[in-house]
Amino acid sequence: MVASIEKYLDEVSKLVLKVPSEAVERVTSLIFEAYRKGRKIFVFGNGGGSSTSAHFVCDLAKGTISDGKPRLKAISLAENMPLLTAWANDTDYTNTFGEQLRNLVEKGDVVIGLSGSGMSPNVINAFHVANEADAVSILLSGFDGGTALQVATDAIVVPSNDMQQIEDVHMILTHIIFRCLKREIAEA
Repeated sequence: MVASIEKYLDEVSKLVLKVPSEAVERVTSLIFEAYRKGRKIFVFGNGGGSSTSAHFVCDLAKGTISDGKPRLKAISLAENMPLLTAWANDTDYTNTFGEQLRNLVEKGDVVIGLSGSGMSPNVINAFHVANEADAVSILLSGFDGGTALQVATDAIVVPSNDMQQIEDVHMILTHIIFRCLKREIAEA
C-alpha cells in the first residue's frame, strides 16, 4: 500500500510542475482586472469540480478581504440545488449553469468552469452564454481540454488523463490563484 501512496504523490507532484506558470498568471490577472473594475466572478463545475468551485468561491469571497478595499464578488453556480434541479428537470441538464448566468452575467465578468475532461455540455453551454455577454470565460480542465477549450476565452489544461489527479491539481491551482489575488488586492 505504501508503494501506491508514494507513487500517487509522486505523480501528482510531477503533474503540478507541468502546469505552465504563465497560464496561472494569465488567469490570475484576468480575475484581478475584473476585481479592479468591480465585476463578478462566477465559478462552477460538476462532481469534484463542483466541490472545488465552491471551495474556490469561499476562498475568493472571504479570504481576499482586505481592510479599506472593495470586496471581490465571487459566486458559485454549483450550490443552489433547487435552481440547478429546476433547470435540469424543466429543460435539460445542459442549461444548469448557463441559465443561471443569463440572470446575472454582465460584460467584463469572469466565468470559470471546471471540467476534468472539457466535455461537460453544461460547462460548454455556460461558456457560450458568457461569451455572448462579453464576459471572460476560463476553463480549468485536463485531458486535451475537450470541446470546452475551443469555446473558452482562456484555459489551464492539466496535462493528464487521470481524473483524480486532474481534480487534485485543480484544487492546488485554485489555492495558488487565491493566494496571488489575496496579495494583489492587499497591495492595490
